[in-house]
Amino acid sequence: MHHDHRETQSMQALVAEALRETTDLARKEMALFRTEVSHNVKLLVTGLVAIIASAVFAIATLVLLTDAAVSWLAEALNSRPLAALIVAVVMFVIFLILVLYGRSKLSSATLEPTRTIRSVEQDKDVLANRRHA
Repeated sequence: MHHDHRETQSMQALVAEALRETTDLARKEMALFRTEVSHNVKLLVTGLVAIIASAVFAIATLVLLTDAAVSWLAEALNSRPLAALIVAVVMFVIFLILVLYGRSKLSSATLEPTRTIRSVEQDKDVLANRRHA
């Protein structure tokens, strides 16, 4: 009977240790998740700022340079409509490059907490191996 009591205490100690390790592991995974999400949110904000900057750039460019560029080209080409078209195409290409750059920073993969997912999968494998051992 004394032997059964010792086994019970040993089993309780193992369960308690497993619970402590599981709690500690969950705490660490949550910390990793928070850190990774915070980093991903910063990337998201960077992407949004780039898109906003591209819009501001496009508008400012249209307002400040269109008239001067069109006037200069119109003199060289002797055609104001052709000059306006050339200037508009160049400014649109610049705008498009900036929008595509900003959109690339907003990809859905940017928001996925990949390190946390990988870590949780590794933890799951370790726990499964412990159970089978």
